[in-house]
Parts: sequence; C-alpha cells; structure tokens
Amino acid sequence: MFLRLARPDIRVCARCPGLVKRGLAAAGLALVLAVPHAAFAAAAKGPDTVADTAALVMDAVVNISTSQTVAPSRSVPAPDLPPGSPFEEFFEEFFKRRQQQGDDKAPRRVSSLGSGFVIDPAGFIVTNNHVIADADEIFANFADGSKLKAEVIGRDTKIDLALLKVTPEAGKPLKSVKFGNSDVLRVGDWVMAIGNPFGLGGSLTVGVISARNRDINSGPYDNFLQTDAAINRGNSGGPLFNMDGDVIGINTAIISPSGGSIGIGFAVPSNAAVPIIAQLKEFGEARRGWIGVRIQQVTPEIAESLSLGRARGALIGSVAEDGPAAKGGLKAGDVVVSFDSKEVKDMRALPIIVADTPVDKEVEVVVVRKGEEQKLKLVVGRLDEGDAARTATADEKKPDTPPPPAGVKLLGVEIAEMTPELRGRFKIKDDLKGVVVLSVEPGSVAAERGIAAGSVIAEVNQEATLTPQQVEDRIAALKKEGRRSALLMVSDPQGQVRFTALPIE
Repeated sequence: MFLRLARPDIRVCARCPGLVKRGLAAAGLALVLAVPHAAFAAAAKGPDTVADTAALVMDAVVNISTSQTVAPSRSVPAPDLPPGSPFEEFFEEFFKRRQQQGDDKAPRRVSSLGSGFVIDPAGFIVTNNHVIADADEIFANFADGSKLKAEVIGRDTKIDLALLKVTPEAGKPLKSVKFGNSDVLRVGDWVMAIGNPFGLGGSLTVGVISARNRDINSGPYDNFLQTDAAINRGNSGGPLFNMDGDVIGINTAIISPSGGSIGIGFAVPSNAAVPIIAQLKEFGEARRGWIGVRIQQVTPEIAESLSLGRARGALIGSVAEDGPAAKGGLKAGDVVVSFDSKEVKDMRALPIIVADTPVDKEVEVVVVRKGEEQKLKLVVGRLDEGDAARTATADEKKPDTPPPPAGVKLLGVEIAEMTPELRGRFKIKDDLKGVVVLSVEPGSVAAERGIAAGSVIAEVNQEATLTPQQVEDRIAALKKEGRRSALLMVSDPQGQVRFTALPIE
C-alpha cells in the first residue's frame, strides 16, 4: 500500500516507516505522513470468522421460487409500414400465417427466484413483496433439499414486504431466526447477508453498515440501511444478520449499472419491518397510523424566521378538517419537534414515526408555535389511501371581469387586497383569505421558491395579513427586530398550503 506525499513523483511504502524516514532525510525532504503498519492492519481487520454464526442461521434461509402464466405475445412484432408500401401485402400474409400456425397462441409460464427466511417454526416466512408479486405459485426451497408450497398471508407494497406460510412436514420442525434491534447499529458494524443470488442457492457475503436512514425515493417510508456486503439479483427478501445471528435487515434493493453488486445495497431495518410483519400476520394487511397533516422541510431560513435556533422538525403546512391533528389542536405553521416521545429530526422522520405508531393510541406531540414549545395530545387514526388524495376542485366559471387593481411591490412580488374580481380571475377558493399575488419578479428569490401569480399570502411570521399594508407593517416590524427573513404562509388557488422564507434585508 502506498501513500502520496507532497512530491507526486515520490511514493512511500506504509509497511516500512523506518525506510521512509531515512529516505526522506537523505533526500532533504520533510516528512509529510507516516502511518504505522499496525494502524492499517487494525483498520483492515474484520471478524476472524463468521462460520459459527453462519452455521446457526443458514438452515433458516430459504430460496423462494415463483411461477406465473403470461399472456401470449409476439416475440417479433409486425413492422409498421406506410400504406401502399410494396412490402405491405407480403408482411401481412407472413404474420397471418404464423398466427394460424399457433406460433403466438400458447400462454407461457415464467419463473423467478428470490430469498426469504423463517421467523417461526410454525412455517411463517418473510420475503420482499416484489419477489412474489403476481405469482400463481410460490415454493420455499430449504437447505436440506425439501420444497414446500407457500401461501401469501399478507403483503405491504409501501416498504416491500410479504409474509408467507408453509406447512412443515410431520416430524421435521423448521429452523427459524429472530429479529435484532437495528437502531443500535453503527456505521462500520459488521454484517452478513445470506440469500440466493442468481439462483445459486445459499450464499453468504460479509460487509459493514455503510450508512443509515437512506432515502432512495422508492416510497414514502424510505429508511434503509446501506451495506457493502455483496447483494445481487436473487438476494431480494433475504436476511441481513449482525454478528450475533440476529436479523437486522431485509435485503431489498441495490444500485447497479451492470446488474451485479458494486457494493451499494439496501435493506429494510428490522425495527421498521417487525411491526408491519406483526400486522400482516394478524390482519393480512398493514395498518399504519395517520394524523392528517401536510408537512414540509424546515430550511435554515424558515428556522431563523421562526426563532427555532437550527433547522429541525417538520413544518405543518395544512391540517385535514376533522382529522386527528385538527382534533388535537395542531395548526398550520406549527413545527413538530417530538411525537410520542420520539425526536422529529426533520420532515422525513415524522411520516415514519406516525406510520409506526399503533392506531387509536393517544400520544403527546411537542410543537414550536410562535417561538415557544407547546405540548398537545391527539389520538392516532388509521391511514386510508384516500386520505392523501383529498383535493378541492376549482370553479370552472370564467367571469368577464375588469382588470385587477394596481398592487404593492415588495419581496419580489406584487400583491393586492383580495376582491371578488381577483378571486374569479385566479379561480381562488371562496374560503381562502389573504392578499393575492398579482405578479412575481423574474429571477427573484420568490420566483425561485415557487410563488406564482394567483398565490395567496395568508400570514407573515404567523400573523394574519388581509391587506398589503398589513404585509408591509409586519415586514417593517421584523426588520426592527433584526430578522433577516420573513416566513410567508402561501397557498395556491386550490388551497394547498406551504411555507417559505424570503429575505427582507
């Protein structure tokens, strides 16, 4: 191993520091870096062996094979020829003859392979949902060569999990493994993955936890562990073990331009999977918590305008009418910093914490409102897929209205008092109150942050604003207080609310 020094033409062997010092002294050069060989050896040293742990858990890992019937389709489609082409009649006759011969009529059976692991000797097996999605038949293949047909007990597409059930043969109890605590993992901890890569059967790879809490944009509850243990196609659904033989993750995805492992694999943390698996076992479906809020990230500018000290928590943009949050007293503009005694570090953390909270549980929520912390209580509801789809429909009527009045320009926007004419022109909902944005200066911070003509500014730093004069007065007061930005509560004409901070200096 070699280290580069200040001179690019000189390389120093890290295994012989004595020679390095003598060589540099002879050359009249100052020593730039000297690292003892023992330090490199300690850094590169992994576990002496994982064979004993592997022997305890290997028999609980299964290969999942599936098959499904695929509708017939042409392997070579008929060419799309222009009308009147001299070859049109020839190709039409050729493909008609193939169809008459039954070349494309028969449905095909396709198969796929993945991994899973037994969590209960009674026959419950965990895998990824995408491993068994659309399958007609599912089989679990065990290390001793036995093969058992599996049925789907439940599945969850949000974090890509499925629970299967097999019936063990009489007198042959199944080997099972248990879940560990993924929250105690640190970056650099050793882990091992066991699965069925490329259909090769039980294969073991070793690596470390490379990162935690990864968001790979695969779903709303992304919270993956990242590992450099080799994970390939066919490893999906297999377990990621710690050195005690506990499952701390379910291998789910990889980043790979080539299709093979490049040392970037992702696993669902055990602490995120366990409550979902328990629900699949009891109800056949996942039952997640819901409180009925729309949230956004707290930026440093927003944190400064709200006197938070630092960017933290989740900023509530709007609250669903009659939802758990509304009944508990949460309001738009609140910053949730704790939920059910769990710290909300950023916007992404809140949906994950809420989803993992049992339905109907009463929880304490800590919010920052107008610079002060307040404790509220609410009862967690159950997430329904329709909850996220509630939208208002704009009035399609286009009245013949006079031109809008001249507005006041500040912070890169031109604003005016709400009038029936402006409400009709921009199709603003009847219940929205505030000042209307008539135009936005191109290239301004307001334009960069998505404020557009027709937007409604309802609050400035959590104070209601119904006239341009109130906006001007509020901004002037903020300047006197030494604030560098103003927090605006902005909604689009349909009432979708968000907060943005604009500089006022």
